[in-house]
Amino acid sequence: MNRSIGTVFGAAARRSLLWFACALCGACSVNPAGYGVGPQAEREAMLQQTQRDPAPDTPGMYLALIDRMQAQGLYYASLAHIDAFDRQYGATPDSILLRADALRATDQPVASAAAYRQLLATPLAARAYRGLGLLAGASGNFDEASSQLEHAAQLAPTDPATLSDLGYARLRAGDVAGARVPLLKAAELDSGNPKIVANVALYLGADGQGKRGEALMNEQKLSPAVRARIRDETALVLSAASHTPRAAPGGHAQPVASAREPAPPLLQRFAQ
Repeated sequence: MNRSIGTVFGAAARRSLLWFACALCGACSVNPAGYGVGPQAEREAMLQQTQRDPAPDTPGMYLALIDRMQAQGLYYASLAHIDAFDRQYGATPDSILLRADALRATDQPVASAAAYRQLLATPLAARAYRGLGLLAGASGNFDEASSQLEHAAQLAPTDPATLSDLGYARLRAGDVAGARVPLLKAAELDSGNPKIVANVALYLGADGQGKRGEALMNEQKLSPAVRARIRDETALVLSAASHTPRAAPGGHAQPVASAREPAPPLLQRFAQ
């Protein structure tokens, strides 16, 4: 998509800390601890120190510095340093990806999409498709987000963040049944990730397995704010599902909920 659920998508990019914006991802994420004067002052000091320090003397070191900036939420500063990197070394697929991510996080979707598209024929194509999917989700186009994230998951089939984002996009597009497999893959690959846990809880609620969803949220000690957001988004998913009938192999619409089906082993474990 660190923010409210639906982050997987920047879900319409959330802003924080006065001078930088963070995108949601995925699909679904939790508000980060540490907002406020203390963390803001610390990050501002880090930014000032970064601006004083000379640029690293190798391309790899410079890209690593820029990547660390983005991990700290310094997306605008990272854009300035990507400009400097490109002037010094020339643009590379890695610097283009960093630029695309920073443009997405700073609410510049057109420029971000153009940068991601430059990478579709490179080894970074999976990251590029994921970025395009997050942009589509942030604009509310969850069908397009599902399509782009499916490409990303095909290229990076063991990446839990991409699988979680794909499951979330399918939920928001009304395809509750289609969200099940990517979300359970993501959960087994990274069972401690709070974003993925929140997306699984969202799936359970939308799939008519509300008690299992509540048990999962209790087990994982999700905050009241995150629980409330999950319930709000469950209503959005059910609304989308009610307008999106899914055709069964015989041509008949099939229900999206499967509350009477046996629970998969993973969900049984979560519900314990």
